[in-house]
Amino acid sequence: MLEFDIERMLFTIPPEKHGKEDIAAVLSEHPEVCFVSFVGIDMGGHDTDEKIPVSAFLEDIDNLLAHGVQTDGSSVALPKIADLGNAKVDIIPDLSVNWYVDYNMRNVIRGLDMPVGTLRIPSFLVHNDAFQCGSRSILRNSLKYLKEQVMELLREHPYAFQYIQGAESVDDIQELVLTSATELEFWVRTPDDKGDREQLFIAQTLKEQYWKRTYGEVRTALEETLMILDKYGFQVEMGHKEVGGVKAKMGSGGHYDHVMEQLEIDWKYADAIQAADNENQVKYVVRDIFTKHGLDVTFMAKPFDGVAGSGEHTHIGLAAKLKDGSMISLFAPGDMKKHFMSPVGFGALMGILKNYEVINPFISSSNDSLNRLKPGFEAPVCIVTSLGKGIDRPSRNRTVLVGLIRDAHNPLSTRFELRAPNPKSNTYLVLASAYMAVVDGIRAVLEHEKDPEELEASLSKKHGVPDFYLETEREYRSEEDVFIHYTEEEREHLFGKAPATVWENLAAFDKYPEKTRIFSEGGVMNELLLASYREQILSQWKLELHDRLIPNTMVFIRSCKKRHSDDDFSDYDMMNWSEIDRLRHELGKDTISEKCLLTRAKEALDKKEYDKASAIQLAIKDRVERLTELYNTYKKNLL
Repeated sequence: MLEFDIERMLFTIPPEKHGKEDIAAVLSEHPEVCFVSFVGIDMGGHDTDEKIPVSAFLEDIDNLLAHGVQTDGSSVALPKIADLGNAKVDIIPDLSVNWYVDYNMRNVIRGLDMPVGTLRIPSFLVHNDAFQCGSRSILRNSLKYLKEQVMELLREHPYAFQYIQGAESVDDIQELVLTSATELEFWVRTPDDKGDREQLFIAQTLKEQYWKRTYGEVRTALEETLMILDKYGFQVEMGHKEVGGVKAKMGSGGHYDHVMEQLEIDWKYADAIQAADNENQVKYVVRDIFTKHGLDVTFMAKPFDGVAGSGEHTHIGLAAKLKDGSMISLFAPGDMKKHFMSPVGFGALMGILKNYEVINPFISSSNDSLNRLKPGFEAPVCIVTSLGKGIDRPSRNRTVLVGLIRDAHNPLSTRFELRAPNPKSNTYLVLASAYMAVVDGIRAVLEHEKDPEELEASLSKKHGVPDFYLETEREYRSEEDVFIHYTEEEREHLFGKAPATVWENLAAFDKYPEKTRIFSEGGVMNELLLASYREQILSQWKLELHDRLIPNTMVFIRSCKKRHSDDDFSDYDMMNWSEIDRLRHELGKDTISEKCLLTRAKEALDKKEYDKASAIQLAIKDRVERLTELYNTYKKNLL
């Protein structure tokens, strides 16, 4: 994109320019913007993209801004809400957030020497003219509910202001501001190249790639991406290499081949719904720029087994804009040298931890996402937090689910880092579910009028100790590396057993009804919306397991062929091959008397026996991991 004059290009239209006359004026000044697209986010996190010519948009602008455009139930993932027999869905533009221009760098307008642009307008989905049913609507409603509830709780329990810096009462507050930010990790590679798992693992272990200098096309693409993102006003903080990857090789044509690298881009926080919109646009820019340079981009959580996956740490904050124009953090304590947080901050963190079992289905909703959450890969597996080993020793514990971020010199930066999300998590629903849990925790703390000392004791309680809010048979805080300090059995005993499949994760909605109820408060996510989400994720899991993972596993099984010749082998080769062949048959070969694991999994899914299918999926995963390890050992011993 930098071969174009980017100073002439339009990147955003801010909320104050969303009036009819302003929009028409801006678009007339930028003829490179040829299309308008209304971007709705469905329950699966998919976004819509339809091309309306700018001339048609301006001709019908009053109607489009008020009523949007129509689609139908087959175009968006809204199960149990919109189907072919009841399919009317409107995509209504959101006038309160930034609108973005998305450029197609492969389509240049003659005479202008500019790429074709599409104005992407973040929008809401509305079914049958009344029912707001998309992910953006749920997030918007959760933010509205939180603001109302927290203001009311602060009014009813003014004691909290003893521990909040900068405000003496709720009357000092003009409005609450919910700030959020994400960090995007992703892998890039040259097409058709496959990662050598062993070399990737060695490079990661030796930290040969972490924060190292980029080269060639990767360097150029990263630099261009950062420069373009800055033009969108995202206020990029940095881009750097992550832990995963191997060194690329210079090809004969002067270009780097065999690129396999993991990168990260960070940008500034924003209002929660704007932050989710920003992330959506950042992904488009990243993919477009890197693709232009011949590099594939994947936002998968775990694209390569045995090496680090890609996370998307999500930051959650709560600030108050005061009537004098200043901003304060409601999470920060009145005295940063005495307490970790205010009662509001403790309550918010405790709410996330206590209710995480039902937040998790919104965060880890795919097989890929659960593959990332493994011990030893800087991805959380336990419902546990870290505050710091002392008030003056901020936490940098990367093994916990959610950590406290604080700076004694900047109280406004006090926030939580939720480490479980990945680049394919639906950020709108991640934030909505987390903020609903925040309300639950703040309510419990303020209604009991707990002070910071009491709340730190609660959060630090031992297993078996009862608490006014947190569960008796749990611990919630550790300042140690939870992968090293505890055995797997100890982790499960203290912090709970993590779900291993999508079905196990979804089952939490039924297993913990008292926690699930937090989403329906204030009408934010009623039973129909929750049922729609469950059906979407369940359908996705079933289809992927039945028609992708099982066939792909069969392809792998067939690739594990006998490699040794009959006149050149050892007893070790024979022992390994015998076990390999046994695993191959157990996984993929039916007999008259017994069906293989793959067949049994498909039959269980067909019969809707999801507990059984989930258990067999884990058995398949275990056998495939064993087969992979054994087959690699077998091949390495052949001459």
